[in-house]
Amino acid sequence: MERRSGTVYILANRKQGALYTGVTSNLAGRIHQHRMGETPGFATRYGIKRLMWFEQHWDIAEAIVRETQIKRWNRAWKIQLIEKENPDWDDLAVKLLGFEPLPGVAVVRAPVSAGDGFPRSRE
Repeated sequence: MERRSGTVYILANRKQGALYTGVTSNLAGRIHQHRMGETPGFATRYGIKRLMWFEQHWDIAEAIVRETQIKRWNRAWKIQLIEKENPDWDDLAVKLLGFEPLPGVAVVRAPVSAGDGFPRSRE
């Protein structure tokens, strides 16, 4: 059986906006699907198309476990995760994957609630 790599990713519709967490074995292809509105459901309904964060795994099964973990996190933890690596909320699809920039959206920054950091694994 061939091992496939996987990528966990978080998209947003704007800085501090609606978030979507997903997993894929082809990040560029999946981002293209999101940008073209080919992913029916929450992400398409809220115009969530900007890549804010991603994490690559050697095994798709590991990526799926990580995606499930992050989906259980509260919003503040997800925002902390994004801002640790991408404090300006740049669209990484443009910077790293060569996608065309999407039209900008004026945003007012919402404060992140204080906490002691990221959650510990529940396993």
